[in-house]
Amino acid sequence: MSKPLKGKVALVTGGSRGLGAATARSLGGAGADVAITYVNSADKAFEVVAELEADGVRASAFQADQANASTAGKLIDDVVTRFGGLDILVNNAAVSVEQGRPIDDPDADVAALDRMYATNYTGIVAIIRAAAKVMRDNGRIVNVGSGIASRVGVPGLADYAATKAGLVGYTKGAARDLAPRGITVNVVQAGLMQTSMQPPDPETLKFMLSGLSIQRVGDPAEIAAAITFLATPAASYITGAVLDSDGGYTA
Repeated sequence: MSKPLKGKVALVTGGSRGLGAATARSLGGAGADVAITYVNSADKAFEVVAELEADGVRASAFQADQANASTAGKLIDDVVTRFGGLDILVNNAAVSVEQGRPIDDPDADVAALDRMYATNYTGIVAIIRAAAKVMRDNGRIVNVGSGIASRVGVPGLADYAATKAGLVGYTKGAARDLAPRGITVNVVQAGLMQTSMQPPDPETLKFMLSGLSIQRVGDPAEIAAAITFLATPAASYITGAVLDSDGGYTA
């Protein structure tokens, strides 16, 4: 089997479950050594590491709270110390809070919203800045976004949409800044996926699917495949791009 990422070191944030775990498996399958982060799900993170190691992948898990931007430098230093370098960064970790609450809701949890901004935007910026200082030339940065950055669709998602739209803008700027070193920076806008979280009730799910061109829930492995492609040498001329892997939500 082809291993286009053999000899590369990848870091996937939020890699203990869902899309993050699927991405870790995909990158490992392509030949990369894989580091993942987790906040509280240590057991799940080490299960992913054990699975990767069983497949012959060098892997490690690191505890890191992305909402605390001051920890970004240590995270990157720890990964480089463990693996000897860094070639691929996938910023997957994110949270969504207060869904369905309009911006004029007097009962909105502002503290939770602030933490979401810290996790989904400023924390990612801090990790990118720290990684850019040590990433080897011709590296890859892939930020996981959401189609909601392009099309909100329903009320009550303004703050979440803002974090994802901001990430698109930062990606495009970073792509310009890091291009002289051959480092590409792109966004994969993920859509509705099968996860371990409680699924919506049938009527809500029917409504959500009705807005898609491909009217089914996506498999995390499908989005992980798009992320992995952007991490390979085959994507060396793609940077500052937004790749929608969302079943046609933004079509």
